[in-house]
Amino acid sequence: MVHRSKAWIVAGMLLGAACTGHAQALVTQQPLRWNADALGNHRYLVRVDAPATAVRVVIPWRRRDAHPENVAIIITAPDGSVVSNVRRGTIDQASGELVFKAAQAGTYAVYYQPYVNKGRSNYPTVTYAEPKDTADAAWAGTVGDASHWSRLPQARVLGYEAVDDFDAYTPMERTATPAEVQAVLAKHAADALLLFPETRANPIRMFDALPESWAKRGPGGTFSESAQRGEYLSFQLGAWAPRAAVGNVRVSFGDLRADDGSTIPSNALTCFNLGGTGYDGKPFTARVDVAAGRIQALWIGLDVPASATPGVYRGTVTVSADGVASQSIPLAITVGEGVAVAHGDDDPSRLTRLRWLNSTLAQDDSVVKPLLPIAVNGQTLGILGREIKLDASGLPAQITSHFDERMTGISKQGKALLVAPMQLIVEDDAGKHVLGTARMPQIQVDGPGKVHWQVAAAAGALQGKVNASLEADGTMVYGIALTATKDVALRDIRLSIPMQQDAARYQLGLGRQGDRAPDDFNWKWQVKNNQDGAWIGSVNAGLEFHLRDENYRRPLNTNFYQQQPLRMPVSWDNGGQGGIHLRNEDKDYLAEAYSGPRQMKAGDTLHYDLVMRVTPFKTIDPAKHFSERFFHKYGDLDAIKADGANVVNIHHATPINPWINYPFLEPAAMRAYIDAAHQRGMRVKIYDTVREVSDRAPELPMLESLGHEVISAGKGGGFSWLQEHLDGDYIAAWHVPENRDAAIINAGQSRWHNYYIEGLDWLARNVGFDGLYLDDVAYDRTTMKRVRKVLQAHRPDPLIDLHSASQYNPRDGYINSALLYMELFPYIDRLWFGEEFDYEKTSPTYWLTEISGIPYGLMGEMLQNDGNPWRGMLFGMTNRLGWSAGSDPRGLWKLWDAFGIEQAEMIGWWVHDTPVKTNRDDVLVTSYVRKGSKTLIAIASWAPQKVDVTLVVDWKALGLSPARATLTAQAVNGFQPQASFKAGDAIPVEPGKGWLIVVE
Repeated sequence: MVHRSKAWIVAGMLLGAACTGHAQALVTQQPLRWNADALGNHRYLVRVDAPATAVRVVIPWRRRDAHPENVAIIITAPDGSVVSNVRRGTIDQASGELVFKAAQAGTYAVYYQPYVNKGRSNYPTVTYAEPKDTADAAWAGTVGDASHWSRLPQARVLGYEAVDDFDAYTPMERTATPAEVQAVLAKHAADALLLFPETRANPIRMFDALPESWAKRGPGGTFSESAQRGEYLSFQLGAWAPRAAVGNVRVSFGDLRADDGSTIPSNALTCFNLGGTGYDGKPFTARVDVAAGRIQALWIGLDVPASATPGVYRGTVTVSADGVASQSIPLAITVGEGVAVAHGDDDPSRLTRLRWLNSTLAQDDSVVKPLLPIAVNGQTLGILGREIKLDASGLPAQITSHFDERMTGISKQGKALLVAPMQLIVEDDAGKHVLGTARMPQIQVDGPGKVHWQVAAAAGALQGKVNASLEADGTMVYGIALTATKDVALRDIRLSIPMQQDAARYQLGLGRQGDRAPDDFNWKWQVKNNQDGAWIGSVNAGLEFHLRDENYRRPLNTNFYQQQPLRMPVSWDNGGQGGIHLRNEDKDYLAEAYSGPRQMKAGDTLHYDLVMRVTPFKTIDPAKHFSERFFHKYGDLDAIKADGANVVNIHHATPINPWINYPFLEPAAMRAYIDAAHQRGMRVKIYDTVREVSDRAPELPMLESLGHEVISAGKGGGFSWLQEHLDGDYIAAWHVPENRDAAIINAGQSRWHNYYIEGLDWLARNVGFDGLYLDDVAYDRTTMKRVRKVLQAHRPDPLIDLHSASQYNPRDGYINSALLYMELFPYIDRLWFGEEFDYEKTSPTYWLTEISGIPYGLMGEMLQNDGNPWRGMLFGMTNRLGWSAGSDPRGLWKLWDAFGIEQAEMIGWWVHDTPVKTNRDDVLVTSYVRKGSKTLIAIASWAPQKVDVTLVVDWKALGLSPARATLTAQAVNGFQPQASFKAGDAIPVEPGKGWLIVVE
């Protein structure tokens, strides 16, 4: 997402942009009433009956912005010209007094929030224009001072207008006047908390000002609403603390009863603000406090049973708080004869989907393809292609990979990662103590996809409790609590991971991009860097590890890391004394995480938590990869199919998916497009990432009421809609100027992920999409597993591809994209790495570990500057059709098809017995072998100059005769000319380029 390229707008055809970050397209919209960038989004129309030197008007705007006196006002005449002779009188939130010259009779427009739009078009910086005196001095003199203005001709206020319906202020954003507020307070002088019931049709949008409607009707009263049987009914209570803060607000419910005795039990009601079910499936509670002068929206849901007898159900909702008397609001819910379809979820504006926030859909320990159930054999745990044998400490004693080097198969012969068991070592004045116990851990099975174990161990003066689990994808999670049994001075607490040197060939993370594992490297904790671990391994065997404690919170990513950075783990960081040391030793490669000296008091506990993942996660499937041809753009399906593509990625900002990460508002159009694709044998994937959410989401005001559970804290700003309709504490995100779609950043872990999972299930059932295009997502493995489960429940082979711009920069905390997202890799199908990835000045090992995905069981494609097609073919990578004018893989697709690449075995340059090599280390070869028939040789150079190379061929492995073999390079536009060679010929290779040669 972060480093986006140009958007390409195809006028008239409404073809979405092929921008990997956020595509832009000309989405069909009703035209704006006026140029908002020049005049702002809001105006009042006033009528002047006759020309006059000066007329007066008082605009009853009831504004929610705190300081209207600091914002300019623009008045335009009936002919559209700007009136320069204007004077301002009393300007406050309630109203604005203006005097202006009316050279014409007719309707004048008063624009009262004009803004200046600067910054990038997709990250605008909107500031509101300051007042300027444009009046002619002579004219101003004739008007006199404000005390005489009431004698002037009075313009008549006709009414309020917004630039479009979406930008309009709602009735809930019209503030009460100070007099109206005082009248309410006078009637309720003894009340510390005033309650205002409100329907879902009028979401509470102001948290620091009383709405006009509330002031006029007053607090309390019966809440009345209608619902269908089976509908999920959402409503609100506004809790206002007008004089002093109110703490620990609580809500309780009584049963709802109808006159005939029918009952809706109290447990059918819930208050979302007070807790629910977290993204991880665990229940939680939340404390709600209301600051002095603030309004807290309490959102309540009622699950009306489908079996409910029609009638009026009455009950109460009771609100209490510390030191505040309880108050009850009567409820009168009329349940109609009709039965709601899908609880009412098909209409997002009804806010029935709020119940999705507490969903546990796909929150289980089942296994998704191609992963296998965990096999438990004593202390040895078998998963797809890997085995983990546990030591008495609960840590791995050995990890074995059975993936072959080609990454296309799993063999009986395993490759060991460790030379000795992992150890957690405590060192004090008495010496070195290894955390351990005499008893082996007992494995408990939670389900096919998860097991766990516990160990009570000791290390010197520290008692250890180890709670650990393994999941079918290869993820091991350790919660290790070390408690001092007495006061103790520690020299160090460290984790030792002794790896086989042959397994520890490559390393990425800790501020290093993918390369050969360093001989000696030391790393220290820094909050400015999103770094807490590394991956070390070879293509077919590796280990990812991360160091954490009990306070871990997922940082923000993609442009926003510094606004919610990594929390330094108190245990591992130890005030900057901790770090990680990587080094080659005589017989092994040692990764050692240390924390340094410290004092612990008796009873003190430190959490040395650890997350590890064993790679690869699965085999690669080159045949499937090459058969899926991506068109990364919305467009005409027949034209796309004619170009050879069969998978279409649909961004947001397109006619069928207009709003970022809210793909629910054009379901009929989306369904029609997807159905048409299926009729043509094509598949359609949509953009939906959850990292940010569009301002078009009807749930947004409710999400604001949850504080920062869902919406990340920030400095506000951004596009005008956000500043005018949100409370100011948010991070402004992506904006599409063509359809005025603005987004804000979500928290990395929240109940919005539950909503997201339910939303994907709804889309799968209602629009029939085939998968997801993920663009720098913010969620973790827990949510990713659920995504895969939901999609596989509806599609036998759903497609999920992940794009990332390079995160290796100061803005993103120098995190490797592969490492950032590795936890998601078991559940996705393809990578697209990405903007700002360097395909020219980086090494083959960088390509292998950072870009290709192959050591983790994935394949991918290139993006930045259309990639390097010669080097890309060493890894089975091309670019995508539709991305840009230069992004055209059709020539390579045709060559693949002519050769029959889907029937070939891909043997990468990294395989020790690869059948084709060159005589140079800086010119590499990957072979696509159809044994006994023909072989496609992909050659790519990292040599600094043009070189001649000869091929070193194992003809027997190819099943070909060198005497009879022909070597032919088919002409491919922009890639290579037609050429023929003989076995043993010198082949010229340009720097940074290469060849595709068919040997047959």
